[in-house]
Amino acid sequence: MAPCCGYTLLVTSKLNYSNAYFQGRGLNASVSTKLEFGVCTVTCRIGFREVLLTSGCPGTETKCIVRVEECRGPVDCGWGKPISEDFASVKMPCISVPPENRFKYVWKMLFPNKTAHILPVDSAVMEACRDTHSVAFQCETQENGTIIASVKYRVCARTEMQTVKSRRIEAGQTRRTKTDAILVVMVITVIIMIVGVIFAMIFMVLRWAAVKSAWESKSGQDIQHELLKLAGKSSLHNME
Repeated sequence: MAPCCGYTLLVTSKLNYSNAYFQGRGLNASVSTKLEFGVCTVTCRIGFREVLLTSGCPGTETKCIVRVEECRGPVDCGWGKPISEDFASVKMPCISVPPENRFKYVWKMLFPNKTAHILPVDSAVMEACRDTHSVAFQCETQENGTIIASVKYRVCARTEMQTVKSRRIEAGQTRRTKTDAILVVMVITVIIMIVGVIFAMIFMVLRWAAVKSAWESKSGQDIQHELLKLAGKSSLHNME
């Protein structure tokens, strides 16, 4: 049965397992079995998937794991990411699963519009020194003469690394400059707001003092006017 990756496949089959296999796992060998293959753990290279039994499971279980098996996705895994890199060298891994000595690893140096050059390296990890030109490498993971996975890496030249580093420094300085400018604008805005609030408070205090003074003056005049009225009324009453 061919492996399936990226989706779930449901099939009905007569398993060629012995009764002891099922009885040892509490499974019912007399029931027609249905296998469900789980999703592969990877989208390329070698992964793993669960094989589930959907009938004949012990007890009231609707599904039970029969085994875990390998599954394989597309061979081409595109461009990979190095394990580590610095200004002088790059360390690149091939695609594999334990044990590593199960596979054969073929490293190639790629050239545009030319045949790839096979390198005398058969390890799962290769370290390449940076040169004056950028170079692309490819590692093929083979099993019994069949390619099961392939990954490529691009090793930038030293001059390119310097350019990239300079651009990163410039980008960082630009970001810092923009951040500083934004902070300055925010600080100036906050200061202006604080000064505006202070002036508003001073204006309100002075305005309140003037209003209070006017109110007190008006209140005094009203009181004095009332007193004069009372005094006039008293004088008329005495004259009568």
